[in-house]
Amino acid sequence: MLGNFTYCNPTRLYFGKDAMQGLEKELPKYGKNVLLVYGGGSIKKNGIYAQVKAALEKYGKNVFEDAGVMPNPTVEKLYEGVERARAAKADLILAVGGGSVCDYAKAVSVSVHCDEDPWEKYYIRFEEPTCEIVPVACVLTMVGTGSEMNGGSVITNHAQKLKIGHVFGTEVYPKFSVLNPEFTFTLPKYQMVAGFYDIMSHILEQYFSGTDDNTSDYIMEGLLRSLIHSASVAVEDPKNYEARSNIMWTATWALNTLVAMGKDTDWEVHMLGQAVGAHTDATHGMTLAAVSMAYYRYIMPYGLAKFRRYAVSVWGVDPAGKTDEAVAAEGLERMEAWMRSLGLVMNLTDLGVKEDMIDGLVKSTLVMEGGYKVLTPEEIAQIFRASL
Repeated sequence: MLGNFTYCNPTRLYFGKDAMQGLEKELPKYGKNVLLVYGGGSIKKNGIYAQVKAALEKYGKNVFEDAGVMPNPTVEKLYEGVERARAAKADLILAVGGGSVCDYAKAVSVSVHCDEDPWEKYYIRFEEPTCEIVPVACVLTMVGTGSEMNGGSVITNHAQKLKIGHVFGTEVYPKFSVLNPEFTFTLPKYQMVAGFYDIMSHILEQYFSGTDDNTSDYIMEGLLRSLIHSASVAVEDPKNYEARSNIMWTATWALNTLVAMGKDTDWEVHMLGQAVGAHTDATHGMTLAAVSMAYYRYIMPYGLAKFRRYAVSVWGVDPAGKTDEAVAAEGLERMEAWMRSLGLVMNLTDLGVKEDMIDGLVKSTLVMEGGYKVLTPEEIAQIFRASL
């Protein structure tokens, strides 16, 4: 049965080809000073920057820019962003980009008025903000993280070999987000499919927990079937609006906290993948793909009933005349074949990981307790080696 919970999501979404009209509706609600946050400059090439800038100018905003947010935002970049936001006296932080840009904007938002080191306070001690929070809004250009409708914020500290996510409360959620699927059309295939797998991993990490019959699992099975179909279409036709819009919407629902309600949730794949990212700076979705099969095959015996259900309900495996173990294994085989068909990275070697890095990766991996098996350091090392 579902556990007790309280659910609230205050983010307003504007979705579709005309979603930018939402930006114009929202801007008058905020003060004059806007910190415009974005990544490497692709939004200037594809025209999104010009659209955003025009809306800001239309409403007389003072625009201060914070460009160069990297795919795995660093603690050094966070400190830089805090100084930029303070200098701008930002009334709104507008993140234009993918999940990393949105994550970074939230980290800045809780740090501008913080009188402590935000890395220590939020990412080591996992404390909640006690200071004023600068409002955040997002214009999404890549799907995967769900950061446009949640409180998640992942920051990397290369010196400490740590990549850590803090899931902040609803007061840190974006006030509004603009989701136009057409803004994702120009994304390179590598980043596109990495985002697709990030979506799948978010769903699976919530699905593979608990043994009860609950509504959340049925919702997740539908989201997974939609993602599997639409991702296959999008790989062949990246500008297929129907597929890309379905994927964008699935990504949001995968991690806006709805399907986590009443469940323990696992998240160990993300801990494994983030450890890899901390050491290699590899693309997030690819780090998840590289460790997933080894992890799920390892924990399958501990959650066999759910893995069997996954095989039948999501992958259409016929269970007739087969053991539960055989059905579950066939489901993972079909999942692996689909992953390969998308062009995902399926091993850590291709991400630059070598055998002599395993001990360091283990030390960088946080151990979670919500899944079917709480891993020991030895088991984590075993999974990393199986992923090479």
